Amino acid sequence: VIIEHRRNRGYGAALQTLFKEAERRDADHLVILDGDGQHNPADIPRLVERQRTTGAELVVGDRFGEGADSDVPMYRRLGLTTINVLTNLSMGVVRSDAWIRDTQNGFRAYDRQAIRTLAETNSLGEQMSASTDILHHAHNRKYDIEEVGTTVRYDIENASTHNPIKHGTILVSNILRTVERERPLLVLGFPGFAGAFVGLGLGYWTVSTYLLTNDFPLELATVASFSTIGGLLACFTAIILHSLKTYYPGP
Repeated sequence: VIIEHRRNRGYGAALQTLFKEAERRDADHLVILDGDGQHNPADIPRLVERQRTTGAELVVGDRFGEGADSDVPMYRRLGLTTINVLTNLSMGVVRSDAWIRDTQNGFRAYDRQAIRTLAETNSLGEQMSASTDILHHAHNRKYDIEEVGTTVRYDIENASTHNPIKHGTILVSNILRTVERERPLLVLGFPGFAGAFVGLGLGYWTVSTYLLTNDFPLELATVASFSTIGGLLACFTAIILHSLKTYYPGP
C-alpha cells in the first residue's frame, strides 16, 4: 500500500500522515525508517522485539549504541553530539546516563498508545524538526523510550538533500523555540530576574554618584532604567506563559 501527498509537504507532514493511517488501521506497532537507503530494514525485528519485551511506547535506533555498525563521519558526529546535548537539556534531562543517545535517528518503533496520541496531536512541525518534536511529545507524556543499536550507512550517493549546516541550524532554532515555549521560567524568568537585579544595582550606583558628586550620570541612569524595566517585563512574561502552560498544557 502506497500513500502519497499530491505535493511535497515535508518530513514532518509525512510522519503525521503515517501516524493517522496506522491509527486508522489499528496497528500494534509502527516502524518508520528513512527512505534514502541509509537504514537497514533487517533491523526492524530488533526494534519491535525490544518494544514487546520492555513495553516501551517508543524505541529509537541508535547509530552509536551496542550492535550498531555505523561509520559516522567526524563532522557529523560532532554536529550530532551538539544536537543530542541540546535536545536532552531542552527536555530537562540533566543526567547523562538518562539521555537519549541518538535523538535524530529516524529509525523508530511506536506502540499503539504512541500511535494514537501522535495521530491526534498538532504539535509536530512539518519539516525535519518533527523528530525532536516527537521526543518532546513522548517525554511530556512520560513514555518509556528505549534505544537499539542500528546501522546507518554514509556511503549512499545522494542519501540526503539537506545541507548538514542548514539542517543543524534548523534543528537548533527549533530546540530553542521549544525551550522558550515549554520552559518560560528558565528562558525568560531567570534572565529577567538577573536583568532587573543588575538594573536596581545600577540605579543605586546612579543615586549614590549623584549624592556624592552632585553630578547626575545620565548614561548610567539610562542603562539602569532599561535593564530594570526589561528585566521586570521578562519576569512578568515568563510568569504569564508558565501559568498558561500549567492550566492549558496543550495537545
